[in-house]
Amino acid sequence: MNAGPAPEWAPAIPVVQAPMAGGASTPELAAAVSEAGGLGFLAAGYRTAGRMRADIERTRELTSRPFGVNLFMPSSDAVDDAAVAAYRARLGAEGGRLGVEPGTPQARDDGWDAKAADLLADPPAFVSVTFGCPGAGLVRAFRRAGAVVIVTVTTADEAREAAGAGADALCVQGMEAGAHRGSFTNTGEGALPLRALLAAVREVVGGLPLIAAGGLGTAAQVADVLALGAVAAQCGTAFLRCPESGASAVHKEALADPRFTETAMTRAFSGRPARGLVNRFLVEHSPHAPAAYPDVHYVTSPLRKAAAAQGDPDAVNLWAGEAFRSAADAPAAEIVAALAAGTA
Repeated sequence: MNAGPAPEWAPAIPVVQAPMAGGASTPELAAAVSEAGGLGFLAAGYRTAGRMRADIERTRELTSRPFGVNLFMPSSDAVDDAAVAAYRARLGAEGGRLGVEPGTPQARDDGWDAKAADLLADPPAFVSVTFGCPGAGLVRAFRRAGAVVIVTVTTADEAREAAGAGADALCVQGMEAGAHRGSFTNTGEGALPLRALLAAVREVVGGLPLIAAGGLGTAAQVADVLALGAVAAQCGTAFLRCPESGASAVHKEALADPRFTETAMTRAFSGRPARGLVNRFLVEHSPHAPAAYPDVHYVTSPLRKAAAAQGDPDAVNLWAGEAFRSAADAPAAEIVAALAAGTA
């Protein structure tokens, strides 16, 4: 499939660094990727509007090239509070072992209004959205402010909605992707492998630019999705081990640890389907975790922080895509070049 000419805003090198919430996507990483000719992204998820703005300003100090910021849409799914409380009680033993108490649910909107207002006043070149699609009016407002708007989609129906809202491009996320499935609702339904999803999305959105995401960790895989019509490949796990990444030491080490051999989807850490390395916590608690996001995220947050500080890879979320073995301990610029080797 021929994607045709790349849009004028496409990066010189067709590699997008995925926004990874929780600390991995630092200004240093986003700037290094953009300086190398790709497109770096900051993650505003779990950050305050003030912290997001500080990250943007720091990235602007490090590069004059375009970069983006990603927002989490507010969660509107109904939550069973009793199920969350039961899960919190179940994790009491984990807390005792780690020396902390499980957390309690907090606000479910991730500071959306404050972050959107801040970005409308002064956006970076790109604004992307995950876990839903803004209304057409807000998409138009972001575009008037000078931002290219990208919406993450995981099904053809989501792609149709995002195209109808006026998105400039879609990030098409296949089931191979690491970390959270960026679906509009908190279900695991309709998950497709990336290549099948690209074809399904193209059928409903025509020539709208598509950025492919999910299990892309080698130059051959990047070239493959470009040949299928994507204008760029989005890679996250590939950058986790580089020195500019803010991922924890235990996370970086686990990606290269032969003890960890596979990934799986789980709600155990956040209450939303997310792909990570299979460890003890994932195996023991996945069957019991309710579909409650970000409630479960807040419940497990103190446990995960304590496990990371104590160097315990079996009690922390080790987000990783299916191509995790390709992740290299190398500078971000080298990773961009390696991923793009052989692409035009």
